[in-house]
Amino acid sequence: MGICFLLLIVGVCWAQYNPNTLSGRTSIVHLFEWRWVDIALECERYLAPNGFGGVQISPPNENVIVTDPWQPWWERYQPISYKLCSRSGNETEFRDVVTRCNNVGVRIYVDAVINHMCGANAGAGDHATCGSYFNAKTEDFPAVPYSGWDFNDGKCKSRSGDIENYHDISQVRDCRLVSLLDLALEKDYVRSKVAEYMNYLIDIGVAGFRIDAAKHMWPGDVKAILDKLKDLNTKWFSAGAKPFIYQEVIDLGGEPIKGSDYFGNGRVTEFKYGAKLGTVIRKWNGEKMAYLKNWGEGWGFVPSDRALVFVDNHDNQRGHGAGGASILTFWDPRLYKMAVGFMLAHPYGFTRVMSSFRWPRSFVNGRDINDWVGPPSNSDGSTKPVAINADTTCGNDWVCEHRWRQIKNMVIFRNVVDGQPFSNWWDNGSNQVAFGRGNKGFIVFNNDDWNMNVNVQTGLPAGTYCDVISGQKEDDRCTGKEVHVSGDGMANFQISNNAEDPFVAIHVNAKL
Repeated sequence: MGICFLLLIVGVCWAQYNPNTLSGRTSIVHLFEWRWVDIALECERYLAPNGFGGVQISPPNENVIVTDPWQPWWERYQPISYKLCSRSGNETEFRDVVTRCNNVGVRIYVDAVINHMCGANAGAGDHATCGSYFNAKTEDFPAVPYSGWDFNDGKCKSRSGDIENYHDISQVRDCRLVSLLDLALEKDYVRSKVAEYMNYLIDIGVAGFRIDAAKHMWPGDVKAILDKLKDLNTKWFSAGAKPFIYQEVIDLGGEPIKGSDYFGNGRVTEFKYGAKLGTVIRKWNGEKMAYLKNWGEGWGFVPSDRALVFVDNHDNQRGHGAGGASILTFWDPRLYKMAVGFMLAHPYGFTRVMSSFRWPRSFVNGRDINDWVGPPSNSDGSTKPVAINADTTCGNDWVCEHRWRQIKNMVIFRNVVDGQPFSNWWDNGSNQVAFGRGNKGFIVFNNDDWNMNVNVQTGLPAGTYCDVISGQKEDDRCTGKEVHVSGDGMANFQISNNAEDPFVAIHVNAKL
């Protein structure tokens, strides 16, 4: 009885925190606004061979089509129905990507927009990605169906009906987020409609969900929906496997709603992570990399087993969401690669890598007035394919940070060192730091304004290693720097402060 009971508790308690990735795959990538046909190809040709665990996709359900401004990225966050057609593709293409990615061991995580429908001013008509009729003014969404009874207008106590005060918990959860029609998730009918959508996706084969705008829903309402969800599809997952849940909760401190309010439902997005790491790597406010010795919970973050971490996301890389100006992105590639390298080497949290598209930034009074611009598209509004160049980078304005050698090789590094302790920390009291992961990997950074030449304990077996930042091991040769570890585990590292990438990483699978 005792053991059964224990297993039951552990199974129920741990299910939604486990990402359901294949063993030895430790990171996911957000292929923001990619088409399903391109994601299917990427799973097969690149993600699976390089050890990526899964893909967070853009919302797959029907959304409103916004023409002013022209088809912005945020129209994907304004649902009209739960039918599976969007500018990423139709239901047939969606089923195909889930099947093909699962077949090569790469999981699919759906960005689930369940807090609200479209904006109050979206009008009436069939300007939606499946052509469904709706009327935002009367709150009529017959393709679900939802009617005026299914929204929170009666519960909201703000004057405008929108969230005006983030210190008022009820307002944050019962009023409209930037005028988006707020669903009445305490109603069993609404919960059932949301769960029906999510279960449909589970049956197709998805591995879990990012819960958009979770902070704007009552944790108990989210739990009631999750309690209605099926186990994952046994074609690809073990019997009884539960969907991985990570909830978007922006908690930078200073507000009554905390990430910890949502731990009962799954992991939460730790927005402090990228905001603080950006500040440290930019060396703002007197921060130094030496202070990263107790990175993680020691910095006031949520517990590691409740954290989904990232350097930047689709919101804050364009000044939306949370984190402010310190957030590092592909626009600052040298510092960005260092930040992502640090994240992927450090054991804290479950890691997500960003994969972006370029847009024409235009700053007016410190604000990017083009922060709305949608994915690379043709004149008819259709999304451009992700072109792959001969050098493995991407064309058509797709950035593909996950294909940058330094980032891809650190995704592999994290897989190699999985389960190993954080060890052998060294720093110079400033911005030169190093640490290992048990006897499997070691990483060294020079973010100071002078050259680095140090002998440090790596904890690694003796031998010659290939640095996976400046190059990689190909057959039995190294295309980058070589590092010699002596019999006592010591090694010499010399990193110029002018290096293209002022960090070095070695691991046991890159031993020559």
